[in-house]
Amino acid sequence: MAAISTFPAAGLRALCVIMLIAVPSILLPEQSQDGAQIVALVAISAAIFTFVEYSVASPSFIEFRSAPPFNRLRFIALFATVLALSLIMRGNEAPSTLTQLMRLAGERVGGSLDFPFSPVRLMALMLPEDTSPKAVYLVSICAGLAYLVSLLSIAAFGVLLRFHHWPRRTGAFNVWVNLPMFDPTAGGDVVDRLNRDCQVNLILGFLLPFVFPAIGKMVSVFVSPITVNDPQTLIWMVAAWAFLPASLLMRGIALSRVAQMIHVQRKREYARAAAEGLLPV
Repeated sequence: MAAISTFPAAGLRALCVIMLIAVPSILLPEQSQDGAQIVALVAISAAIFTFVEYSVASPSFIEFRSAPPFNRLRFIALFATVLALSLIMRGNEAPSTLTQLMRLAGERVGGSLDFPFSPVRLMALMLPEDTSPKAVYLVSICAGLAYLVSLLSIAAFGVLLRFHHWPRRTGAFNVWVNLPMFDPTAGGDVVDRLNRDCQVNLILGFLLPFVFPAIGKMVSVFVSPITVNDPQTLIWMVAAWAFLPASLLMRGIALSRVAQMIHVQRKREYARAAAEGLLPV
């Protein structure tokens, strides 16, 4: 009965995932039949995965399922990024007031973040030398807008931690449910392992916006030049470049928070046991 009660919420989340994946195909005027079939297949597969993960008692991969709004915040950030980039690309074929507004916002943000050695500048330098100025311009404004959304999502999560005491306000925190890929019995102190995973995620999250363009440049030189002629390829490439580092940073912050909670709970239990005379002398 408890599992059945989660079906509506899991179905709604699966529908949201379908909308996320389908947004570029819906907004972009031209779409090949093969491309539409691939998008439909990916959307259905992702929806089934999401439905299963949110309908079972214990998920297998999705972390912090019972600690909202962590995953909701990440989904909103990714959806906002994909939607904004899709509107910018739609303006090339079917301009409107909304597409012009998104393009203007991308120009302002991209210009502000486009300075030497910045991630946005590196994304533009990743492209081959024979890339058209129009393509470089699109990459710059898309990268700037996507990077801004990622920074705002991290800031929003920081506010959530500071003022709403995430995740304690949602009740008891279940490590088994919220960290299905983390095995507390694998060996070593749990707090130390969580802090180590936190540091790895923070380092990767900080470096990825710089490493990704470098890898792309190496691929262009030694394997095959990266082309951004397909609008959907550009949208998902820039969205992944901005979202994955932000997601890793948020996960690192969340793991640090969990480690802190466990450490504080341990001290409280030790103090209580000492007060009751249960600790060995």
